Amino acid sequence: MLNPDTKVLDTVIRGLARNERKFGERYCPCRLRSRDVKKDRAIICPCIYHRDEIAKDGHCHCQFYYRKDEAETVTEENE
Repeated sequence: MLNPDTKVLDTVIRGLARNERKFGERYCPCRLRSRDVKKDRAIICPCIYHRDEIAKDGHCHCQFYYRKDEAETVTEENE
């Protein structure tokens, strides 16, 4: 699920949109492009790392995608 914190969510979405305008793909705004098209496919959102990060940390590196139980914690903290 997406991050329930709309400020963080908006920031990541703006970064994805900027990368799409600038580079033609929605590259993860939290990762550096190598400028190698084949390698950079791995960081097109959702990147290949997001599932492992969500399983391990409860959210992906960008904090765009969350595990449901972790998102509920974020929601409770913001209330």
